[in-house]
Amino acid sequence: MEHITSRANPLMTHVRKLVKDRKFRRAENQMVGEGPKMLEEALRWGAKLDTVFWATGTVQMDCPDDVRQVEIPRSLLRDISSTQTPQGVLFLCTLPTEPLPEALPGSRYLVLDGLQDPGNVGTLWRTADAFGADGILLLPGCADPWNPKTLRASMGACFRLPLWETELEPLTGALARGRIPLYATALGETAVDIQSCSLCPAAVVIGSEGQGVSRRVLTQCEETLRIPMRPRCESLNAAAAGAVVLWEMGRQSEGGLAGG
Repeated sequence: MEHITSRANPLMTHVRKLVKDRKFRRAENQMVGEGPKMLEEALRWGAKLDTVFWATGTVQMDCPDDVRQVEIPRSLLRDISSTQTPQGVLFLCTLPTEPLPEALPGSRYLVLDGLQDPGNVGTLWRTADAFGADGILLLPGCADPWNPKTLRASMGACFRLPLWETELEPLTGALARGRIPLYATALGETAVDIQSCSLCPAAVVIGSEGQGVSRRVLTQCEETLRIPMRPRCESLNAAAAGAVVLWEMGRQSEGGLAGG
């Protein structure tokens, strides 16, 4: 076990930059995870851990022998953490990125178009995992999936469910080769009730919090879907709409939802 006490230590500087800088995370191919629950998920699902930082006095869990472990004062953990009240442990691991397959192999995908809130992206990642989706696809303009806030909101789904960042053309090609239709949630007279549309297989687009699904993406969709609700309510926020879509996908799947 190493011990570091200086804020100016190069490793501490490295962590702070990973927390704050999206480009640096990509250049270093590393992300920052926080908390014992997230570390437990990383270990359980085989994440490639690099370094674990333990606050002095924290109960430690077993890590592989090749993982660097460092003990630091709690004040220093607060300094490098993205939260005001860190939970005693922070770790670095390799980004769990995968290349987009030539043909998407599953049957249920959620596509995010310009979703800029990292909490919403992480929440939908977690929800997609809970309802049995095969993956998440991010089009340009979305929040960084490797942002610490996104990762916290994913509650470990970042280690369990694949996510791909892609442009529209490669996405539509991979869907076409996998024979998966592309739909979008959108308001309008031509939108069909989500309950009357077959969503297995399907990839469904959720648009940005303010603008919805972009016109360019809508032109590539076979149908637009609406979620039935009271007439006095115009729409749901992105995370809620995505949760409804994912639940309906799971309900329509061959095995249904667990416990359903």
